[in-house]
Amino acid sequence: MQKYITHNLVEMKINDFFDLAKLFKSYGYCLYLTGGSARDYLLKRDFVDFDLATDATPNEIKAFLPKLDYTYARFGNVHGKHLDITTLRIEGDYKDYRHPSVVKFTTKLEEDYLRRDFTINALYIDMNLKIYDFCHGLDDLKKKIIRFIGNPVKRVKEDPLRILRAERFSKKLGFVIEPNSLKAMNDNKRLLEKLNSNKIKEEIKKHNF
Repeated sequence: MQKYITHNLVEMKINDFFDLAKLFKSYGYCLYLTGGSARDYLLKRDFVDFDLATDATPNEIKAFLPKLDYTYARFGNVHGKHLDITTLRIEGDYKDYRHPSVVKFTTKLEEDYLRRDFTINALYIDMNLKIYDFCHGLDDLKKKIIRFIGNPVKRVKEDPLRILRAERFSKKLGFVIEPNSLKAMNDNKRLLEKLNSNKIKEEIKKHNF
């Protein structure tokens, strides 16, 4: 029990991930810890929710995990308690400053990462704890840097809520926002007016941690 005193949730969660990944593998699919879960695991921070990615489609997942919530299956999202599984995907242009116009499923991590917001949130960890990093996310994690993937202006214009997310992660993790990313955020703050006010309120609530 000694090893659980400092990072109890981390240790228990990663073991749960192993079990779930083994289940996916038994059906011929891969499962990866990604997003905030992978980031916090590598930082040895406690986390409550699983953020997972898989090459299985929602219909394929439903064959062996039928009790999950498939409300947003058409977007590749499957939900459970403290569990969010998303099929690897390619996204089209964003038409409403929030959602992609087209979602196409893929089996390639190197295509999925391109749709993600920050380099530190685009890391994938498999059941053998092998880390897949396509955009120097590990370097930014070590240097404590928040950096948009690709063109920061494009990333912000796709979803202006990423401005508030970057500020939250910077405050929460004690990371510095990379200059080009910060400029894109400051230059486009007016775009926050395009968003549903409830979405902004939800994000601001997350700042109180």
